[in-house]
Amino acid sequence: MGKSNGQADIRVEDKGRRADLEHELPAADPADGFEEKEASAEAAALEPRQDDEVKKLREERDSLFDRLARLQAEFDNYRKRAAKENADFRDYAVADAAKAILPVIDNLALALKSASGSPDDFRKGVELIQRQLQDTLQKLNVQEIRAKGQAFDPRFHEAIEVVESDEVPDHHVLEELQPGYRMKDRLLRPAMVKVAKSK
Repeated sequence: MGKSNGQADIRVEDKGRRADLEHELPAADPADGFEEKEASAEAAALEPRQDDEVKKLREERDSLFDRLARLQAEFDNYRKRAAKENADFRDYAVADAAKAILPVIDNLALALKSASGSPDDFRKGVELIQRQLQDTLQKLNVQEIRAKGQAFDPRFHEAIEVVESDEVPDHHVLEELQPGYRMKDRLLRPAMVKVAKSK
């Protein structure tokens, strides 16, 4: 029994070895022309191409960074120049208006010097100066907002008082206390008005 068991074990081992030998690959034959060095030669041939591509990409990246830095510097200079021009424009924007008002100031000074004349002459002189000032404002596109008798408009009128009256229709301007002015579409000052309310 012991022998048969041992022989059976040996036979099973031999069968396993034979099956393994059948699946093993044969040894390389030098006559078949296969060399392992060729694979490494191909890899070595690819390396210079990859190095060239990496070098080109780095040069392109550096060029783009350089362009970006220049554009940022140009934009920064433009921004500073535009800010300076805007500041200059604000500082000197009223120069034309001031030049237009100077003759009015001169005429006021003359009127004050000649105040010793008759009150009627003085009044006429002041009225001329007022007309001159209104003409100057018109040249500067400043227009007076007409209010009396107009429908109350909160965009252009500031109601100081609401008065019961039949002189004008309901919610219309009864009296203008201070004129309003606008320049083109921009309101400079609303007209201060009394608004009528029907009794």
